Amino acid sequence: MPSTVLSGRSQRALLARVAAAVIIVLGILGLSAGPAAAAPPPKPAIVLVHGAFADASGWRDVATTLRGQGYPVQTFDNPLRGPAHDSALLEKQLAGIKGPVVLVGHSYGGAVITNTHDPDVVANVYIAAFAPARGEFVQGLLNPLTFPGSRLLPPALQLKVVDDPTGPGGKNLDGYIARPYFRDIFAQDVSVATAADMFAHQKSAALVANLEPSGDPSWRNVPSWYLVSRQDRVIPPDLQRFMASRAAKGRTSEVDASHASLVSRPGAVAAVVLKAARASQR
Repeated sequence: MPSTVLSGRSQRALLARVAAAVIIVLGILGLSAGPAAAAPPPKPAIVLVHGAFADASGWRDVATTLRGQGYPVQTFDNPLRGPAHDSALLEKQLAGIKGPVVLVGHSYGGAVITNTHDPDVVANVYIAAFAPARGEFVQGLLNPLTFPGSRLLPPALQLKVVDDPTGPGGKNLDGYIARPYFRDIFAQDVSVATAADMFAHQKSAALVANLEPSGDPSWRNVPSWYLVSRQDRVIPPDLQRFMASRAAKGRTSEVDASHASLVSRPGAVAAVVLKAARASQR
């Protein structure tokens, strides 16, 4: 009867064939399974910053759209006291957010995000907003000789003394838009009822907030987008285009809307915010 014991050479040959077969099988399995899919980058949190003569309620429809796309959304209750003061409070809110952040500023809110410096901010979005360079201030940018067209003037713009712990002696001088002029100047493309609701939510802004020089602009280092309102009666469209040419060159679009585009054209506003958020995820 023949022996079943393999010689040393035969054993080595058999092991080599088995090893080759195992490598081939593993290769086939690997090819069929394909490479492991990389985890998608986290969606940034989106923080919406309102401007003067408004409050966070104006972002309602924009926020609903953004949340519907799966983005975490927060609003910032802007005190409207001045860019340095307000941006410091915004930075405190951002410190409680984990992961990347997209900042969106409307009107004076743009001056606030311009002065906000947080390493987690991956994009700025300006919606009919101020985007000052260092040393510029809101009232100076609204110079009617350089960029005419703003109707934010007396008697529409009125002043009142308010209690304010940040002001001298606990008081401050605030500006607001008087009721008869509010819709025509701020939101001429919304219904009368909507304008009345916006007026009811109006927050006055410290007069000194418009006179405070801006610090180093975040838009120099943070990718930024700008949406110009072509029918704006607060910030002239040409002034918006000028600021956008510095802060958001190549990332500027326009919408046929009033200053309150976030209320009258929330879909267009949300689309720009989503573009910035998605670009930051690449």
